[in-house]
Amino acid sequence: MTRPLISVENLTLQFNTDEGLVTAVEDVSFDIAAGEVLGLVGESGSGKSVTAKSLMLLNPDNAVYDSASRITLAVDDKPVEVLSLVSTKDRMIVRGGAISMIFQEPMASFAPAITIGDQMVEQLLIHSNMRKAQAKEISIEMLERVGIPDPAQRFGQYAFEFSGGMRQRAMIAMALSTKPKLLIADEPTTALDVTIQAQVIDLMKDLVSEFHMAILFITHDLGVIAQTADRVAVMYLGKLIEKGSVRQVLRNPSHPYTQGLLHALPRLDNLDAPLTPVKGDIPSPLERPTGCVFNTRCPVSLGTECESRIPAYTTTEDGQQVACFLAEKEGLPA
Repeated sequence: MTRPLISVENLTLQFNTDEGLVTAVEDVSFDIAAGEVLGLVGESGSGKSVTAKSLMLLNPDNAVYDSASRITLAVDDKPVEVLSLVSTKDRMIVRGGAISMIFQEPMASFAPAITIGDQMVEQLLIHSNMRKAQAKEISIEMLERVGIPDPAQRFGQYAFEFSGGMRQRAMIAMALSTKPKLLIADEPTTALDVTIQAQVIDLMKDLVSEFHMAILFITHDLGVIAQTADRVAVMYLGKLIEKGSVRQVLRNPSHPYTQGLLHALPRLDNLDAPLTPVKGDIPSPLERPTGCVFNTRCPVSLGTECESRIPAYTTTEDGQQVACFLAEKEGLPA
């Protein structure tokens, strides 16, 4: 069996705060193969971005990784244990080298007083041996490939001179210019109008096909995931509660939380149908429930069992996994 490009095993991450250790991610495991798009979905506060930043060691200094946590990246067919990288030089392989990231808000990700082009050139000079002229040429080429008009002129402009969609494209161009093996896209279509969203989604599909890279696509929008991802992992309060192919999870959601997310989507075939949000709010990590993390909002909670025990994964013959006691008792539909 081919080794996955990146493998995350038993990732547990806590933050050392004045209130003590606060759990942000608990026992998370997933793989991403080269050329595959994995969608990571869930409400704000579910731990999606913290999980993604762990792959690049971008979480703050008060982050504490459990000793059982493993993140293994395949680079030139050699495994790199990401969490064991200590020096800044060693970490460059996951910070703009083999892994690049598109952050949630591109306006905040670009330095406002430095041109887009200078920022693109700077990262290429850091991660390669090329000269400045060559770095400029590649940067302009990447701006052109992501659909930015008149890229040579735009190269010398600042982020505030770009529209929202163009800033997002420039961020994608910057992330791709180092030719990463894994692209982390953190809410790349948030705050974009629907036409620009469609263009960004089509662009990312083309890039996967052309560069055969993997993408970790983070979003709360299941409609976007349906168009982009091969597999999907649903996260709630730092736990992965359902995993499977996009078709499996969206057509046959088996966890009450996944079902709730889908019921909250508007239906084009019945515009009069009321939206049904997931009741309540996601708890604070400081008030993490015992047992199943979703039990405080679950419409079909089994009571004491859900409140006292952590459910294991139930797996179907075709590989869909769900962490729910109802699935454990009743089994999952084929």
